[in-house]
Amino acid sequence: MQELQKLLQIMADLRDPEEGCPWDIKQSFESIAAYTVEEAYEVADAIERKDMDDLKNELGDLLFQVVFHSHMASELNHFAFVDVVREVSDKLVRRHPHVFAEKSSKTEAELNRDWEQHKKKERAEKGEMSGRKGYLDGVASTMPALRWSEKLQNRAAHHGFDWDDIAPVFDKLNEEIAELKAEIIHRDNQRRISDEMGDILFASVNLARHLDVNPEQALRDSNRKFISRFEVVEQLLQEEGRQMEDCSVAELEGYWGKAKQLISSANERQ
Repeated sequence: MQELQKLLQIMADLRDPEEGCPWDIKQSFESIAAYTVEEAYEVADAIERKDMDDLKNELGDLLFQVVFHSHMASELNHFAFVDVVREVSDKLVRRHPHVFAEKSSKTEAELNRDWEQHKKKERAEKGEMSGRKGYLDGVASTMPALRWSEKLQNRAAHHGFDWDDIAPVFDKLNEEIAELKAEIIHRDNQRRISDEMGDILFASVNLARHLDVNPEQALRDSNRKFISRFEVVEQLLQEEGRQMEDCSVAELEGYWGKAKQLISSANERQ
């Protein structure tokens, strides 16, 4: 708590109108929002790399963003950091009655349903206060597109808007792929092509959701896998004194296959 008080005081000093930092003084919620998102991504990156020292550092940067937003809110008499802490504490206790109130032996699935019921009740109360009534209200559109799709689909599913098994999910994905092919062949309309491509991505997120796969993380893992294989291809070409630009597509596919084999063999030896 002493260190947290120190951080809060540092924030107050940085925002002091007379003796504070000019950069910090001129910031607003809007101007630092991008930094807040960036810090969250850097936390995720440190976790993926399993770098605990860097994770400690990045969590500190993310905490500072919370302190920054809270201090600006307190300057406008909206709320203070202590209110943020109180809000999340109350919410966690409220959403976990099986821990903090009624002791039960419910299954994980039952607890998840209870969790969603609590969130649904909170969203309904928020809707009444703000005048919003739609089921999808409150799902932030500023999230990464894959995560936004997943949240929208999960919210709709909790209200019964979902398939009961995975077969029609595959059918929907195949349907969207066929529609994209038709646009390419018959119309060559870039706006329509983009629209159908978006439908494919949305359907892919739905498939991932039904497979209990985090689509954002799955794509990040695939990105990292592509980087590692591409780097091996570069190394193989360098060893042979060749340039990637001078190779045919067939030759590059050969190098790609070799890179996959080398990485697979290395992983098996670990």
